[in-house]
Amino acid sequence: MNFSNGKQIFFSFFIACIVGTFSLPAKALEYDFGNFSFKLNGYGTAGILEPEFETTDFIGDWRVRGQMNYSLNLTHTLGAVYAIDAAAVDENKFFREAFGFWEEKNLGRLEFGFTDSIARKLGVGLPDVGGLRVNDKPLFYKKIRPEGPVISDTIITTGRSALRMNIASVSKNGLQYGLSVAGITDDYKYAIDTGIKIRQPDGKIKTAFSFGASFMDEPDGYRTDSYTPLVTADWRAQVSGGMNLQYNSWVWGVSARLIYDEKPVGAVSDGLAVGTGLSYDILNYSISLTYIFSDTGIWNRDIKDYMDHTAIASFRYKYSENIDGWLSLGMTTETPFLAVGMRLVF
Repeated sequence: MNFSNGKQIFFSFFIACIVGTFSLPAKALEYDFGNFSFKLNGYGTAGILEPEFETTDFIGDWRVRGQMNYSLNLTHTLGAVYAIDAAAVDENKFFREAFGFWEEKNLGRLEFGFTDSIARKLGVGLPDVGGLRVNDKPLFYKKIRPEGPVISDTIITTGRSALRMNIASVSKNGLQYGLSVAGITDDYKYAIDTGIKIRQPDGKIKTAFSFGASFMDEPDGYRTDSYTPLVTADWRAQVSGGMNLQYNSWVWGVSARLIYDEKPVGAVSDGLAVGTGLSYDILNYSISLTYIFSDTGIWNRDIKDYMDHTAIASFRYKYSENIDGWLSLGMTTETPFLAVGMRLVF
């Protein structure tokens, strides 16, 4: 076994152990002090991944999120959120989210700070029961480097490193919408995102639809996807859409994201990502099938575009409310892999 990063192994197991300890008394993670309330949640995952079923590598994933609320009255709430996870640490950041918010229960919510855009928050991802973080910077690409640039995420992202303001409505009759404005960063001049989600959570068939759009002015050496080159262009535009359909214990989803860069300089990093997934739950067992296709460089005829196909079959056994084990068998364009691990949630 090739455990090349002992520090990462120890830290991920340490986080998993803390999560496991906290997960025993679930109520201990929520506190109320009159008008003040505090909530802490997260997860820790520890496992192994075998590319081509030969070399065994450790994989670790974790997230911790704290939220504090202060109720001004029956309808108005002030709050703050801080979160950190493995994906942020991989990029040498000290937070995943750090923002304050004001909420009016009949109108909506205003957020200000460092967080995802509204297009991402209202996006619909792909069904997946494994522990490889398929919908957010997949873990398997940390061990299986693709031969070319891959757009692995089918939901719009403009990053979390710029100061951002999100405005989101409350959900009325299943409809929720919002707007984001971001700036004060060296990565681009400004970014504007919008998102819409339509949900029908009642009835035998439950549905969720989402649509997002984004415009970024003058990205300069900026990367929003871990597996694409830095983008420098006049502007970047993105659109995305998704659907989840649930019937009893079956969930089927499709999602797609399209990226266009105007007059890019250097390596090309725009294109499209399209995915679909199916999952099924029975008692403490869950299974899922996920497929994602990425095509980078489709707008530039001077270079050959790079296509990546990823298919993953996953199985999960839920031992308790806080502990589950998972196994995934997958295939990227060039490399088959096997991954197995345990997740502790609180």
